[in-house]
Amino acid sequence: MAELLELDAEVLQTCLSELTAWLGELSDPEPARIVDLGSGTGTGTIALARRFGQAGVTAVDISPQMLHRLAKKASTLGLADRVRGVQADLDEGWPALGTSDLVWAAASLHHMADPDRVLAGAFDALRPGGLLAVTEMDFFPRFLPDDTGIGRPGLEARVHATLNPGPAVDWTDHLTRAGFVMEAKRPFAVALTTPLPAATARYAQACLRKLRSHLDEQLPADDLAALDTILDSDSPYSVLRREDLTVRTTRTTWAARRP
Repeated sequence: MAELLELDAEVLQTCLSELTAWLGELSDPEPARIVDLGSGTGTGTIALARRFGQAGVTAVDISPQMLHRLAKKASTLGLADRVRGVQADLDEGWPALGTSDLVWAAASLHHMADPDRVLAGAFDALRPGGLLAVTEMDFFPRFLPDDTGIGRPGLEARVHATLNPGPAVDWTDHLTRAGFVMEAKRPFAVALTTPLPAATARYAQACLRKLRSHLDEQLPADDLAALDTILDSDSPYSVLRREDLTVRTTRTTWAARRP
């Protein structure tokens, strides 16, 4: 998971930069105290610390291993004086973090057992006028052409239809119930073509491997065999050897303010 998160940050860096710039436009004054909920390896933490050069950023995560990786990264980038990690299980309650100007929750809120309670904690932790930004992936990134040269066309579409049959999550009503006033809801579309970031093939392989781990007995045998061939690093059809990759996904951000 750590590798996947870091590849995601590398390949989708432009999208992340666009998002943090937008939050800068919405923030008045510029945030000085930022909290990253479910920070993982710190993709958002680092991006926020870079965007808001005077801010202190607190990364909250349940995993000490993830926080250790973040601490090493922050030190390497010269950000150790402004980035700190707090180990906490948000399902057990809100940690004592003090008052914040901006709370960021990227692809983490849907993992919580009781997201409404977490949002209530974020509301209480924000200063009046403070901003909450919740980002979710509308669908897992797609990389392959319709015809991969092996098996039946439409393999990747069938994979996604099998694993994600329902609509994307919408946090609007949850935010309103928690007391927030909606500022904006904005999709960030990603459509990368050649020349692609150098890590794209490894990112595609990591994403497809994660999907494959959930697919046993859910797809026909010929589809599973074709996907396994594409994931095989030594195969001539391997995702690592292809020149027809693209990156397509959409992420939506809800920006809401504590009145």
